[in-house]
Amino acid sequence: QLRVSPHVLGHSKAHVGRVVAELVRAAKAQGLQPGPLALSLRGDFVRIGSAYEQHKVRSPDCFDILVPLRLPPHLEPQPRCADGPGPCGAFVCGLRARDGWPRRCRPFAEGFCVELQGRSHLSSGLVMRWFQGHLQRCLGAVRYRLQERCRVSLSACPGHPPTLHILPCSDYVCCHISMAVRLIPAIPLGDALYLTALPPEGPRGSLGPEALWGLNASRHEQRLLGWLKEQAPASSCHLKCLQILKGLRDVRRHGLEEPFCSQWGRVLSSYVLKTAFFSVLLQGPLEAWDERFLVERLEDLVLFLRDCLRRQVLMDFFLGNASIPEAVALPRFLKEAAPVNLLSAFDGPTLDLVAFQLISTWIQAPHIIRMYSSPRYLRPAPAP
Repeated sequence: QLRVSPHVLGHSKAHVGRVVAELVRAAKAQGLQPGPLALSLRGDFVRIGSAYEQHKVRSPDCFDILVPLRLPPHLEPQPRCADGPGPCGAFVCGLRARDGWPRRCRPFAEGFCVELQGRSHLSSGLVMRWFQGHLQRCLGAVRYRLQERCRVSLSACPGHPPTLHILPCSDYVCCHISMAVRLIPAIPLGDALYLTALPPEGPRGSLGPEALWGLNASRHEQRLLGWLKEQAPASSCHLKCLQILKGLRDVRRHGLEEPFCSQWGRVLSSYVLKTAFFSVLLQGPLEAWDERFLVERLEDLVLFLRDCLRRQVLMDFFLGNASIPEAVALPRFLKEAAPVNLLSAFDGPTLDLVAFQLISTWIQAPHIIRMYSSPRYLRPAPAP
């Protein structure tokens, strides 16, 4: 019930690739302006997330795509301290304008920059609003070109990346699944690293979190997963363990009441589960992940997470981590970045309660699976 049909997922990914390529091409063509001071699309897109990493659970209809932007020069990345402005538990970075640049490039600075501690910084909120409007303006050309293949529309929620909705026009049942594609504007840093807007639920302080961006290293996660697939036995169950853990998290949520239900999902986010998964996976020989040891390895993963929650510490796997295999080459920016504790945004009692509930879920897993595995519980939650 967790596994997504490779046939259906393949059709969905092919539709998404064609439609997003058309939209990005149209948006790039209409965004070109004379001079170096315009904001425009770079012309490519980057597929990220579980659908492209072979551990997607249940729904073959939701996708994440990074859309790199082209910026004027003279904007420098400035990593912020952990105790500075911005949400806890995340790497935050500002894009600061060099001295004198805002005066020489006043139209761009006034349209896309805000002040932070007396310096001009690129605003993630202003860039997001431009991106949403620009894609909406370009959607007409895409609709016309694709009208015989599918119907497309774009929806936007303030503070969130726009979502492209695709409904294929096909006689095949497996190709009739409607798809939601989150289009995330991204600032390229080089070395397959990107900056993306921070989630709006983060704390908003007086120093303007709109001037701060989060780091996205999804391409390096994909490279690590690719290396692990090459090194692990052919019958390895490591991706299956991650899928089962995500599935247990999702079905257990049905028995929880607010506000703990929301806290459960935020603490055990997919990124937190994947970080714990990487940490456990590289602790011992990959031969131990043969499928006949699935229950033991899944229990190792649950106990590792329980211990992290009790200690209130789970460090981001890629930031300042010297134990990553040399075969997975990391850029200097990641190697020299200050480590970040992904759990620092949550208080002790919340993490203790999640740890207790996680162990309870593991002990009662057969009962919980039987109780919540009917189709009405496995139906994906509606998009915001």
